[in-house]
Amino acid sequence: MAATKDSKDPRPCSIADALALVGEKYSLLVLREVCLGNGRFDQLVRNIGAPRDILATRLRRLVDAGILTRRAYSERPQRFEYRATQAGLELEPVLMTLMAWGDRHLREDDDRPMVIEHICGNELIPAITCSTCGEEVRHEDMTAHPQAPGWTVTGPAAGPSAA
Repeated sequence: MAATKDSKDPRPCSIADALALVGEKYSLLVLREVCLGNGRFDQLVRNIGAPRDILATRLRRLVDAGILTRRAYSERPQRFEYRATQAGLELEPVLMTLMAWGDRHLREDDDRPMVIEHICGNELIPAITCSTCGEEVRHEDMTAHPQAPGWTVTGPAAGPSAA
């Protein structure tokens, strides 16, 4: 049986659901480091600057969510390294897009802390393209079609289904 929608409930949203997992401070930075090959706890502490207890909590949550895996690399003392799962690797384009946005809007051209090279030998400039037509996606070319019952683009639908 479907739950009834309270008029104060927020819009159902996959962005909100994803942010609940990776939107906390340090979570995407953990993923950045793991994707760069730095999956050991001490590397993560050093490269992210997170307090050890908070980092441990974020790592546990990312492992529990299936975004990272944990593998022992030392028995005495017991130490683990973290690697991205397929779900974690699928977040890498999000990281690249965030980095490109930050480079464009928060830094000077000569002040970028990292450049990613694509296999073709050129600098990676991420772009979102339509998988059907291959065209680059632009805001003015998209139309939203809410699929959650009782919701329109502007918010809760009026009428009995909105109650």
